[in-house]
Amino acid sequence: MLAEHFALIEAIGLNLFFLFIFVFIGLSINDVMKKNDVPKMGQYVVYFVLFLGCAGFIAKGVIQFIWESQGIG
Repeated sequence: MLAEHFALIEAIGLNLFFLFIFVFIGLSINDVMKKNDVPKMGQYVVYFVLFLGCAGFIAKGVIQFIWESQGIG
């Protein structure tokens, strides 16, 4: 493995880890809500909050990419 590719592999691995964590959290929350008969409105609120957390990480990645491509970061 070349040293210049190490940072890229690390970044891809970290992004895949975050994807796995969000999917795992979503499946866990889904299981708990189904077992406890949570109303649909409550499910929508929970999934919306989970989506906002995921969207925050996506926005951070996009902003970081733009800043690094412009030489700011």
